[in-house]
Amino acid sequence: MRRSNLLAPRRLLRSLRPPSGASFPRNDGLINMNDTIAAISTPPGEAGLGIVRISGKAALKIADRIFKPKSGKKASGFKTYTVHYGHIMDKNETIDEAILTLMRSPKSFTRENIVEISCHGGIIVLRKVLNLVLENGARIAEPGEFTKRAFLNGRIDLAQSEAVIDVIRAKTDSALKIGAEQLKGVLSNQVNNLRDGLLGALTALEANIDFPDEEIGKADLKKIKDRLKRIESKLKNILDNSNHGRVLREGIHIVICGRPNVGKSSLLNALLKQERSIVTPIAGTTRDTIEEIIDIKGIPVRIVDTAGLIEPRDLIEKKAIQRSKKHIEAADLVMILFDASRKLSSQDNALITKLNKKPAIAVINKIDLKQKIEHKKLEARFKNVIQISAKRGSGIDILEDAIADFVYAGKSLSREHIIVSNMRHITLLKESKKFIENAIKAVDRGLEPEFIAQDIKDSLNSLDDILGKRFSDKLLDNIFNEFCIGK
Repeated sequence: MRRSNLLAPRRLLRSLRPPSGASFPRNDGLINMNDTIAAISTPPGEAGLGIVRISGKAALKIADRIFKPKSGKKASGFKTYTVHYGHIMDKNETIDEAILTLMRSPKSFTRENIVEISCHGGIIVLRKVLNLVLENGARIAEPGEFTKRAFLNGRIDLAQSEAVIDVIRAKTDSALKIGAEQLKGVLSNQVNNLRDGLLGALTALEANIDFPDEEIGKADLKKIKDRLKRIESKLKNILDNSNHGRVLREGIHIVICGRPNVGKSSLLNALLKQERSIVTPIAGTTRDTIEEIIDIKGIPVRIVDTAGLIEPRDLIEKKAIQRSKKHIEAADLVMILFDASRKLSSQDNALITKLNKKPAIAVINKIDLKQKIEHKKLEARFKNVIQISAKRGSGIDILEDAIADFVYAGKSLSREHIIVSNMRHITLLKESKKFIENAIKAVDRGLEPEFIAQDIKDSLNSLDDILGKRFSDKLLDNIFNEFCIGK
């Protein structure tokens, strides 16, 4: 029996292929790619050096107009990847002495001619150099436009573009390593391998769609199903580590809480390895929340020292306690602190009850003093009970290990595995996996090849969205608006 052809036969695969001769799509309508752009690429403020970056067709012409090299040659005559000493000139006025670096198209970050001017890092001199560049034919770059051009010109894919901001914003060595690996293309290579597998399955189905009188054999369907199951398994392995990647990228929110004078501020100082909070024997010294970002075993942690949870004595304490409660509600993990030298009080017990459904670590502080606390009661309530002396720094390393164990759920991350940290990528990988699961079910149910093919195509589209083989103006705006202007 002839099957109805629900999908246009040859268009199915063609719609998934990038334009001939290009790895990634061009969409020059998003920004004017004919403009030459410029920006200060170093942070604002005084510094020894500052860099003005120029990219585009007119970059060399602008350099000829404003840069007077010591050698007397024109900048447009310099070889690529060369560095030259000279002066920035506004007609006959010397603005600053500078070093000019030239990278010619297509072997540059944007695949355009790039000129970088390294001059002194004062605010005034950098602005004068930038203004001079703009007066001579460039326009100010949009946020992330250098990286956007690198993407639109096929220098990097969209996943690598997003890795640039991950590298810049990395708060720990682990987060930096993930960003660097993704910038290098590790995730992109894996996604491309998955795409190749799906395209192979789609090709086999398309042949049957094009020649519907020839029945597709059970053996062929089994091969397609086996291929899809292998791809689904690979996606699952990547997603299994995605929570770790998200945590390493975004960090976790930990709150230190407890009744007054149990050593919350001392614990914060011990974790920070510096005196950040005021520590006194007087109860209620901390009358507001104190926040810091710290690196614990490679995990970026936003840690909050809260005011002691007591009956407020005035309006200030009332607001501080309200703020503390909000932080506790929003926390990923709570460290509830107890004083080893005192028995559990009604305040301690009330706090334990309030945290009944919250992930928590019980921390017994002041173990250097004579102990009166009821250890067994805490051990019966909490999975983790850590003993420390914040004053002497003992037990802090054990507490840090407990925090890492909570984050990784006792699993160790293999360096061989891809670690995905970007929520957009995670969402799209989940979508791709779901469509593959649908395709496998369609095979099991004996559905027409057209239905199986559509699920595979949808899975491919999700992977293409990661790489930027398909994109919208809004998506690029959302991604690149997070960048600074000079990147």
